[in-house]
Amino acid sequence: MAVQTETSNKFLNYINGEWVASNTNEVLTNTNPANTDDVVGQVQKSSRDDLEQAVAAAKSAKKEWNNLAGAARGQYLFKAADILESRIEDIAECMTREMGKTFPEAKGETARGVAILRYYAGEGMRKVGDVIPSTDSDALMFTTRAPLGVVGVVTPWNFPVAIPIWKTAPALIYGNTVVLKPASEAAVTCAKIFECFAEAGIPAGVVNMVTGPGSVIGQGLAEHPDVNGITFTGSNTVGKQIGQAALARGAKYQLEMGGKNPVIVANDADIDLAVEATISGGLRSTGQKCTATSRVIVQSDVYDKFKEKLVAKVKEISVGNGLNDGIWMGPSASESQLNTVLSYIEKGKEEGTLLCGGDRLSGEEHNKGYFVEPTVFEDIKSEASIAQEEIFGPVLALMKVDTVEAALELANDVEYGLSASIFTTNIQKMLSFINEMDAGLVRINAESAGVELQAPFGGMKQSSSHSREQGEAAKEFFTSIKTVFVK
Repeated sequence: MAVQTETSNKFLNYINGEWVASNTNEVLTNTNPANTDDVVGQVQKSSRDDLEQAVAAAKSAKKEWNNLAGAARGQYLFKAADILESRIEDIAECMTREMGKTFPEAKGETARGVAILRYYAGEGMRKVGDVIPSTDSDALMFTTRAPLGVVGVVTPWNFPVAIPIWKTAPALIYGNTVVLKPASEAAVTCAKIFECFAEAGIPAGVVNMVTGPGSVIGQGLAEHPDVNGITFTGSNTVGKQIGQAALARGAKYQLEMGGKNPVIVANDADIDLAVEATISGGLRSTGQKCTATSRVIVQSDVYDKFKEKLVAKVKEISVGNGLNDGIWMGPSASESQLNTVLSYIEKGKEEGTLLCGGDRLSGEEHNKGYFVEPTVFEDIKSEASIAQEEIFGPVLALMKVDTVEAALELANDVEYGLSASIFTTNIQKMLSFINEMDAGLVRINAESAGVELQAPFGGMKQSSSHSREQGEAAKEFFTSIKTVFVK
């Protein structure tokens, strides 16, 4: 069994079935955003040479891995799922310490990672093609699927277990080998996932992890001639750079990027349900979800009632270290993210009316962390920066409209189209929302954040490259259709 070979606080790259230090001899140190005195661990600050080794290992392993039966590949994923499940507490605690989300949320995300592995393990026993009638009565014609080969995976810090797994698991089950570059801010948590892959006995070179700067490792994956496809989740700016680099050399790419997700509250909505879902969708994980609710568009008939209930509930939110009991919301994941959120709050004060929150938290419990109050604004116009730009923080903008038609027009008036939700009991309003909302995920009487692992996930407009992740839809990216004609 491959094991880490340095101190428990220092995590290595995983290349060709071995834990290896970077040839740079440099490390990045990750601290707890709730308490910067708490060092979570160190990860490798890798170079292009380290990446070359990982890609070479993946390339060397791809033929033998693809030649395994799908069921055999699935058995490795089942075993990795069992190991991950046995370590839920440890990995969830690491996640909370490294990126700040509360311990219950971290446990839920890790359990989701287990479920994703088991779902795709089962894909190894499902069909990969169709028989198609031929015009030649003496011929057999059918389709099958061919893997891309080596897949580069670039993942963000906000879901350090779920996103690496929901990209890696389908890549593996469909016969690809993987080189993964996690966000540096969450690389210790990702290394713990790879410890599960290593213990599961996945053959050397099939899964590889290289940590380090995105400009070096992420861009290096996008540009590498032996990487046949690249799947990315992160910011629009970086995503477009990766897409352009992949396109320039004819590699397949998949980009999941930003969101500016609305919730519409119609005048016939269950107001209490809408308030709870808006708070959960917008403020859980400190608003650090691409599907988080950001704009709250409310019909004027119920606006005051909704606002009063929402603000009262937001003021009750407990903010602190996510490992402590009773904490509902943790810190921003880093100092830079905190500063981004605070800068948008200052813009919001110029663009609208502050209803609650708006400050960095201080005091004994908060002085060593990146804590900000959950914040609500009103009187926000559609052209305002806090109504148009992704904040990735616990900030809600209330917007008043007279009709659902006006709400839909406002909801679509952004460059993004990831997720959206509406609260209504009127079937016609539901149907109008489903048909007219420019978003890849639309939810009725449910929060905007969240998608089930067996369902396709992805956005419209500037939120994605228009491909889909998760569920059976993942097959479309990680494989190519091969048509077979037998005479």
